[in-house]
Amino acid sequence: MIQGSNFAECHPVGFQWVMEAKARGATVIHIDPRFTRTSAMADHVVPIRAGSDVAFLGGLINYVLTEGKEFRDYVVAYTNAAAIVTEDFQDTEDLGGLFSGFDAASQSYDISSWQYEGAQPAAAAAGQRDTGPASQAGRHGGETHRASSGGQQYGSGGASIGAKPNRDETLQHPRCVFQILTRHFARYTPELVEQVCGISPEAFTTVAEAITANSGRERTTAWAYAVGWTQHSTGVQYIRTASILQALLGNIGRPGGGILALRGHASIQGSTDIPTLFDLLPGYLPMPHAHREQDLETYCAADAGQTGFWGNMPAYLVSLLKSYWGDAATPENDFRFDWLPRIDGDHNNFRSVLGMIDGTVRGYVVAGENPAVGGANARLQRQGLANLDWLVVRDFTCVETATFWQRPEDGRPEDVGTEVFFLPAATHAEKDGSFTNTQRLLQWHHKAVEPPGDARSDLWFFYHLGRRIREKLAGSTDPRDRPILELTWDYGAHGLIGEPSADAVLAEINGAGPDGEPLSAYTQLRDDGSTRCGCWIYCGVRADGVNQAARRRPGAEQNWVAPEWGWAWPANRRILYNRASADRRGHPWSPRKAYVWWDAQARRWTGHDVPDFEPGKPPDYRPPPDATAQDALSGDDPFIMQADGKAWLFAPAGLADGPLPVHYEPVESPHRNLLYPGRPVNPAAITYDRPGNRFHPPGSDAYPYVLTTYRLTEHQTGGGMTRHLPYLAELQPEAFCEVSPALAAERGLRHLGWATIVTARSAIEVKVLVTARMRPLRVDGRTSHQIGVPWHFGPNGLATGDSANDLLAIALDPNVHIQESKVLTCDIRPGRRPGGPELRELLADYRRRAGIPE
Repeated sequence: MIQGSNFAECHPVGFQWVMEAKARGATVIHIDPRFTRTSAMADHVVPIRAGSDVAFLGGLINYVLTEGKEFRDYVVAYTNAAAIVTEDFQDTEDLGGLFSGFDAASQSYDISSWQYEGAQPAAAAAGQRDTGPASQAGRHGGETHRASSGGQQYGSGGASIGAKPNRDETLQHPRCVFQILTRHFARYTPELVEQVCGISPEAFTTVAEAITANSGRERTTAWAYAVGWTQHSTGVQYIRTASILQALLGNIGRPGGGILALRGHASIQGSTDIPTLFDLLPGYLPMPHAHREQDLETYCAADAGQTGFWGNMPAYLVSLLKSYWGDAATPENDFRFDWLPRIDGDHNNFRSVLGMIDGTVRGYVVAGENPAVGGANARLQRQGLANLDWLVVRDFTCVETATFWQRPEDGRPEDVGTEVFFLPAATHAEKDGSFTNTQRLLQWHHKAVEPPGDARSDLWFFYHLGRRIREKLAGSTDPRDRPILELTWDYGAHGLIGEPSADAVLAEINGAGPDGEPLSAYTQLRDDGSTRCGCWIYCGVRADGVNQAARRRPGAEQNWVAPEWGWAWPANRRILYNRASADRRGHPWSPRKAYVWWDAQARRWTGHDVPDFEPGKPPDYRPPPDATAQDALSGDDPFIMQADGKAWLFAPAGLADGPLPVHYEPVESPHRNLLYPGRPVNPAAITYDRPGNRFHPPGSDAYPYVLTTYRLTEHQTGGGMTRHLPYLAELQPEAFCEVSPALAAERGLRHLGWATIVTARSAIEVKVLVTARMRPLRVDGRTSHQIGVPWHFGPNGLATGDSANDLLAIALDPNVHIQESKVLTCDIRPGRRPGGPELRELLADYRRRAGIPE
């Protein structure tokens, strides 16, 4: 199952394995708004209206439940289906599209009523870590949770809960999760799917029968997705819906199953693991909050002593602090926890752009991004850049973010006061390092050639920037300078340009024990300061002093799991939660699906992969009442990062917009919400409604068409790597849009002619590609047209054109602050767009027609 991804085009190297599976008899199904290169290789292709995936997946869940197709033994044993929820909980079916606890004033949820019966959060657990001032201490979730960091504030294992819940393994209790789930998705019928998604009942049935026939004890189905799911105002709930479906079918933790997050460029997975995010520390440790977490004990209290491996939070964090500050971090000074930054509000990238316009952000460093064409609402991004005092851009080529001032939105270049520093960057072929992408797989790349001229690696830049700052601060007695001066900052710079050692950085990330020797597993980390580790989930990547990420043993020389190709976090484990591949007794669900199992004679878990379970914990182990962390998990609790050891069909804590997925329309949609007419969009979505970022009213006649953006194989993200290359520019030379023959006839568009696409934010001109790959859909009783626009283009380089991202508004998922860029509404008209004052008047006229206030 490929949904939310054009796998063949955006991840072509990985797609070879899909083709190999198909050659061996696998069925490939593609669900997408467009017919793509992936569709061309699929056995079944299902067109879908962009932004309606939750309705489709919810329909599949309803089919599974009403037809009794769930893998019942797996569901009872390994999910929270049997858990009983407090009687205070009210569903969207009870409250017209809202869950209990919603506060309209703050557009956020108090999640107290979502808890398990008998397992309400302890005083310092669950929503407490991210609350604001002490006056809010009794509130779980809420406005600060939504604004400052969303669900990520809980770390990757979700929120802590006070105790294991009361359970009814008959699944008959009216408040057990299974019954709540059944009621919640009851209205997601094939007929509703047809009305909302434009998918015929016949196509829906084909998919439903295929996935249920290929799931259960003997077979498994895999789901693959990418940013086609994540970049929505309900993106987290898209993935949650698929997780629920896969858990019901018994497809999690088993070979051939799971949910594969396709991550294809620039170490995109590694950038969240280490990370480059405002609200997380390495290894998905939550960033401390400014108001409440004044010491290490308070910070860790939400997880320390809890069930599951997150109960070892103190060991993970103390080892990180020791990695940062070495001998300066001691038990007496709380391991310098007070030197960590604190969250005090919303500091996501888009909030920073608005801060530039408002004058509160004065400087900006851009490394490996091109927001002037690649950021949501790129026109607003450029306005922000024009209001800075200084801007540093590091890239391979002089991208639009460095040259935006040459074509200012309004006025003349000489009126732009931003001082721009362009620093040439080395490519990945010109430096050592690692990528972490799909499958959590670290793969090392070795420098092939020296970087030309003044080009330098990212490692060189940030290391020497830090070195120079430390030199300038040398001798300072100001306490605020101590965190920088005391940092461990020795990475063996060598050669003529002083290139730091990437392997030394990897060694710091891996961690070391009291004797200075490399650690081999995160279970060796301690909270007493005796271990150091820059990222606990990466501990073991340099076990025995060997760069495990650099291994490339051919597949023919090892087993089919290929454990000696690179290194997968954690512990080189290739399938997470693989204890679920065996039944409660530790026996494989079926011989043909054997993956890991309990060896009764050896008294250990064994198998084809590294067991995702304590090696010596038997299936019949039951914890004593006072057990904590992993010791509190039973021998049949495979989801070891969850507080109850189960896969969560219902999330009692940890999400900003609901414990269950709900179909809401995108922030901009030409269609009404057929499920909840009074609640069209995600009530917790983050929107910045302000000049330059106005939104279209639901169903506006001024913007009647759906637009979706996408990638091309020939170009990469904002285009800086590819639009300057003649071979790629020849293949995809200019910006274009894809429209159906019916829409072309309706709007007078000519194949290879010009079209102007208009939103409230901007208008762009693109060449027209009239193609049957874009299919009109029947949605809510009327024809719905969709327009596809690739987003790589800008004015620089050889392949040029207007940026599709100029059209977008900034609307964000409340959990992870990712933008809704895969669906918006627009108008399209033949001919080229105007410029200057005429463009501004065109946009203002559209806004007047739509009733959008200036």
